[in-house]
Amino acid sequence: MSVFSRLVRPALFRVDAEVAHGLALKTLGAGLHGRVAPDRDSRLRRDLFGLSFANPLGLAAGLDKNGEVPDALLSLGFGFVEIGTVTPRPQAGNPKPRLFRLVADRGVINRLGFNNDGHAALAAHLAARGRRPGLIGINIGANKDSADRTADYVAGIRAFAAHAGYFTVNVSSPNTPGLRDLQAKDALDELLVRVLAARDEEEERVARRLPILLKIAPDLPEAGLADIAEVARARAVDGLIVTNTTIGRPPLADPAAKEAGGLSGRPLFRLSTIRLAQMRRLVGPDMPLVGVGGVESAETAFAKIAAGADLVQFYTALVYEGPGLVGDILSGLSRILDRRGIASIADAVGSETERWANEAP
Repeated sequence: MSVFSRLVRPALFRVDAEVAHGLALKTLGAGLHGRVAPDRDSRLRRDLFGLSFANPLGLAAGLDKNGEVPDALLSLGFGFVEIGTVTPRPQAGNPKPRLFRLVADRGVINRLGFNNDGHAALAAHLAARGRRPGLIGINIGANKDSADRTADYVAGIRAFAAHAGYFTVNVSSPNTPGLRDLQAKDALDELLVRVLAARDEEEERVARRLPILLKIAPDLPEAGLADIAEVARARAVDGLIVTNTTIGRPPLADPAAKEAGGLSGRPLFRLSTIRLAQMRRLVGPDMPLVGVGGVESAETAFAKIAAGADLVQFYTALVYEGPGLVGDILSGLSRILDRRGIASIADAVGSETERWANEAP
C-alpha cells in the first residue's frame, strides 16, 4: 500500500470532506506532495486546437477553484490543469454540509454551488504566477443571482484572456438553479454567439489563440445531445467536455447516496462514457472531445480515449488514491500502448466508439 493509502487518506477521512479539501490545497501549496510524475512518453503527446499537451491527462475543474496551486498540480504530471469554476463576483455557494464522500462506491456528491472568490481574486493569483510554463484552462460560470448570465460568461472571457490556455464554458453544473437551461438549443446558441464574439475581440488584443470548450451534462436525452452537437458545430466551438456530474442515482451502497447534488467518481463512469461515445458519433472525428467521469486508472482513462476522447480529465479519484495516481495512470497508458502495439495514443481515439455508443445508459 502507498503512504497515502496507509496514512494520509485515513487521516483526511476522519474530517469533513470540505475541510479535507482545504487541507489538501494547503499541502499542495506548501510543496509537501513531492514530485511524483514519471518520465515523459512522447507517444502520449497531443496537439489540439492550437495547443500542445505533453500527455492527455488533465485535472478537472473543482479542486482549485481560485487558482491557488496550479503549478503544484501540474508538477504531479498532469498534461493540463483546469481551475475554477469562477464567477464574476465572489459567491459563498450553498449551505454546508455540501460535499459528501461515498466511500463504498468510490464516488462523491457535491452541491457546492460555484463557491469561489470571484474574478478579481483569481486574476490576482494568475498575475502573481507570471509566465511559468504549464497549460492552464479556466472554467467560467455565472453568479447565482445574475440578471444576465450570458454577460457573466462574457466577463470571464475578458477577465482572463491574458492568462487562459483555454476556456471552459460551464453550463452543466446541477447546483445552480436554472443553469442547465442554457444547454437548450436556442439559449446555447445565443450564449455561444456572445462568448465567441468576446473571444475573437480578446484574441486581437492578446495576439494569440483562445480556444473555447463547452462542458455538458450527462443527464441530457439523446435529442438534447444532438442539439448541442448541432450548435457546437455551427458555431465552431473548439471542443466539448463530456461530462459534468449527474443528478441521477445508479444503485449505490453508501448511505450518503441520499444527499442531493451532482454525483461524480466511479458510479458516473458508465453513463459519462456512453454520452462521450454518442457525442463523438454526432460531431464526427474532427472536433476535440474531453472525456470526464469515473476515471480512476489507466484502464478507465484508455476506455474514455477508445470511446472517443482526445483528452481525459479526472478529480474524484484523487480523493481515494492520492497524488501518485497521476503518474500511475500515465505509466499505465504507456504499458497499454506497448501491449496493444499502438504507436501513439492519438491512434486509439474512437477505436471503440460504436460499442460504447450503442450501450444502454
